[in-house]
Amino acid sequence: MSATIAQLPQDPGPAAWDEILPPAKLRPELQQPLTADWLIVGAGFAGLSAARRLSELHPGDRIVVLDACRIAQGASGRNSGFMIDVPHDLTSSNYASDDSDQRLHHTHREIRLNRAAIDYALLAREEFAMPDEAIRLSGKINGAMSARGQQHNDLYAEHLNQLGEASERLDAQAMFEVTGTRCYQDGLFSPGSAMLQPALYTRLLAEGIETNGVECFENSPATSFVEQGSDWCVSTPNGSVTTPRVILTVNGHLQSFGFFKRHLVHVFTYGSMTRELSSDEIKRLGGQPNWALTPADALGTTVRRVSDIGGDRIIIRNRATYDPSMQVSAKRINQVAQTHDESFRQRFPMLGEVDMQYRWGGRLCLARNGGTVFGEIADGIFSACCQNGLGTARGTIGGKLIAELASGQTSDLLSDQQAQELPNKLPPEPIAALGATAQLRWGEFRAGKEL
Repeated sequence: MSATIAQLPQDPGPAAWDEILPPAKLRPELQQPLTADWLIVGAGFAGLSAARRLSELHPGDRIVVLDACRIAQGASGRNSGFMIDVPHDLTSSNYASDDSDQRLHHTHREIRLNRAAIDYALLAREEFAMPDEAIRLSGKINGAMSARGQQHNDLYAEHLNQLGEASERLDAQAMFEVTGTRCYQDGLFSPGSAMLQPALYTRLLAEGIETNGVECFENSPATSFVEQGSDWCVSTPNGSVTTPRVILTVNGHLQSFGFFKRHLVHVFTYGSMTRELSSDEIKRLGGQPNWALTPADALGTTVRRVSDIGGDRIIIRNRATYDPSMQVSAKRINQVAQTHDESFRQRFPMLGEVDMQYRWGGRLCLARNGGTVFGEIADGIFSACCQNGLGTARGTIGGKLIAELASGQTSDLLSDQQAQELPNKLPPEPIAALGATAQLRWGEFRAGKEL
């Protein structure tokens, strides 16, 4: 078996979380042929977690990680930094699924996996002496701006209660005290989520596993792979790695490697980050210096305020587009920017002169049935891909568990992961594009004031 990689990642706009940090450590490009015991392609949450687990299980093995760009500048540095423990189904208007016995069993399994991911990430913070700004267990709020949003929170709170999960309802005054704005009429706080500065966490995780002997190469995309007896030879523009075992942690770009074509749904979401707020603007805003809010409607507006490394800033994320080419234009970013500005002004009228310093897009990979590509997909090639928009948690635990599976380990948690379905096949184009686009646009329209 051999294949040429059909497409390399293209990420629109700057990775803002990385931009606001001090300059990153420079890592080499792969410039020569290497042999390794393990090769991981993709240095995001899944790839770095897989490398970390392999270094724990096989401390004497040579473990190599390749990434097509700089670490923390790809998809891992472009999300909103929520590592959510409780159900968070992006295809549902209020994140909750139905409450049938079979579905509740599935949901409890997801919660176990999500919490194992958070635990593994928090252990990394301790092991590698990361600051709290990289990851902290602080919970998150579902914020509602309308009566419809409050109804979503009612249903979600009922769902969490049936699962035996803790939550706390916040009234309009409590929401004002947290956010500094009067626009939120209702909130639902769930305490178990961890919040990340995703670029800082990813950078420090890479540096930590390098102290354990893992070799990371940046700007070194895999361009082809060829089966050579019992080994694989994976080429980059200027080098190659020969290895018996390859772990692919490239999310939607799995199809670029020739696997699961016409099974993966490619969606871009978009973010904007303000410039650093002045002391006068911080005083006018009020509220707490660090908080994280998901919208009561899944296609509404996610908002975060951070005041750690990089200054006091507000992040807005909304809009989603179906893009099977895995590319979007600068024009699209500019169009979405108008919605971001309107959403920001609506929520923070007291900050009318504050502009957005960074705007970007980030890739999600979904499956119509919520499935994931986890396991050995060819002899010696393993995959932990398709995270369904939950890459921080699902990527972290998927990476850890794929390393364990490839090492011949067994566990109840690994059984939970393996119990997930594979992505089902998509309809032919243009039916898939028309259906996905219509569903997204209808969802955004239905979100109403929550957008």
